Amino acid sequence: MSHSASSSTSLDDAATIAQPASSISADGVQSISTQTTGFTFNHTMLRVKDPAKSLAFYTGVLGMTLLAVKKFPDMEFDLYFLAKLTESERDNLPAGDDLEIFAFRQRGILELTHNYGTETKADFSYHDGNQDPQGFGHICFSVPNLTDAVAWFDKNNVEFKKRPEDGSMKNIAFIKDVDGYWIEIVQADLMS
Repeated sequence: MSHSASSSTSLDDAATIAQPASSISADGVQSISTQTTGFTFNHTMLRVKDPAKSLAFYTGVLGMTLLAVKKFPDMEFDLYFLAKLTESERDNLPAGDDLEIFAFRQRGILELTHNYGTETKADFSYHDGNQDPQGFGHICFSVPNLTDAVAWFDKNNVEFKKRPEDGSMKNIAFIKDVDGYWIEIVQADLMS
């Protein structure tokens, strides 16, 4: 049986763009394939026990905005998509179907997945990824002022995994959301 030439471009012969000169190089870093032009890292998904409690935390404590909800009652789960928007984005947020399209074009969206019934099970919890076997570790928020953010979290009775002054890694904090997932809190100009 003979194989005809494929019209698709393989990874080996795709055109590439060099990584920026100021970016960091490490073993395994490749040039950027032009086939990936237009790709956007859109969202990370976390499973949550009680969506009302999780939405209250992410909107009320971390200031995110709910952009889309997708309900799948036949499969017994719902999806909630949130973003941390700028003032300009909030002021110019589209509505209706355009809002959902906007959501799936963004960077850094958080998807919360609720599997029906978990909220009624008192002893139910999800693995946070930080106990054996380790896997997922945390998400991260950058804040303009770490001291002010810590005071805000304290005011809202947020549980800390690590306060900025604790441990050998100074100037970062780790808080926990209502499901126990770790959230790293950093101030960009303290990270260099």
